[in-house]
Amino acid sequence: MNYLVAVDGSSESESALEHALELAGAMETPASVTVVHSVDPEVESEAGVPADADVTDADRLLVIEGPEDAEDRGQKLLDRAVEFAADRGHEVDAELLYGDPAESIAEFAEAGEFDGLFVGHRGLSERMERLLGSTAKRLVEQSPVPVTVVS
Repeated sequence: MNYLVAVDGSSESESALEHALELAGAMETPASVTVVHSVDPEVESEAGVPADADVTDADRLLVIEGPEDAEDRGQKLLDRAVEFAADRGHEVDAELLYGDPAESIAEFAEAGEFDGLFVGHRGLSERMERLLGSTAKRLVEQSPVPVTVVS
């Protein structure tokens, strides 16, 4: 068995990784686990917005992160996930992907012949989900492999 876990630094994605590691370790022959994070200039909550800036709440949510910053942040997220797994006695592979998160993760899942995908879900408000979308929801719709959503 090969499991894929999408991480984004949230406590929910950490829970998804923990769940995948528990399942992987419970098998007679432990499953392999790969963690991924997709880099795409994305919406960041208030990143880089001065506190005294004259912006609306919606504007604060639409701050675009530079590609280099996104890549650095993504690699740090993966490094933390690898360390998280190691602290629990598991060795995992890590892969930094590029592009729309749902699309790139679904494509990677198909190409890597994974048996399952684990993803956290933050439970955004309906308004925020309409504005930002839900990667977990899109993965359920697009993934060629079964998806376990952990909240």
